[in-house]
This record gives sequence, C-alpha cells and structure tokens, in this order.
Amino acid sequence: MGLFDFLTNKGDEKPVQPAANPNQKANTDFFGNANQPAAPTAAQGTQYTVVSGDSLSKIAKKHYGDAAKWHQIYDANKSTIGSNPDHIEVGQVLTLPQA
Repeated sequence: MGLFDFLTNKGDEKPVQPAANPNQKANTDFFGNANQPAAPTAAQGTQYTVVSGDSLSKIAKKHYGDAAKWHQIYDANKSTIGSNPDHIEVGQVLTLPQA
C-alpha cells in the first residue's frame, strides 16, 4: 500500500469508538480513579475584598476582634500582597483563615 492508496481510501474507514467500561463510574478521572473532593484546610477561609481605607490590622479587628492578628492574614496571603504587608490594594481578594 502506497501513500496515494492510504490518502484516497480514507473515506472507507469508520471512526474508532471508545471501549465501554461498565466498571468506570461517571465521577472518575482519566485513569478510572474515584474523584475525591478536596478536603478543607486551615488555609481556606472567608474571602475578603479590600476596600479603600483598609489595612491588615483594620481587617483583623473587624473579622477577628483583634487587630494584632493581622499577621495571620498576611501569612495566608503573602503571594497576593507581596513583601510589604503595609501595601494592600483596593480590589485585592484576600483569604481570611479561621481564627
């Protein structure tokens, strides 16, 4: 069979159908493993969007009742805030960890 024969006889082929697997459930990954919902972690918490006039200590005072807990907010959001905890921007979405 030459290249020309291969190209001209494509219309005679039928598409391959996936094999039915009766043991595979709808809630599985590519390998047939059961998908597990992610377990909530301590790092997950309430989402808070920064508004004008906010600071980490003001947010901590409002949500935890203790302004000194701003470190918890900063530690959970270093990748969003950056290296300067005094520089948060309006519109940033911060995760407030469980107290």
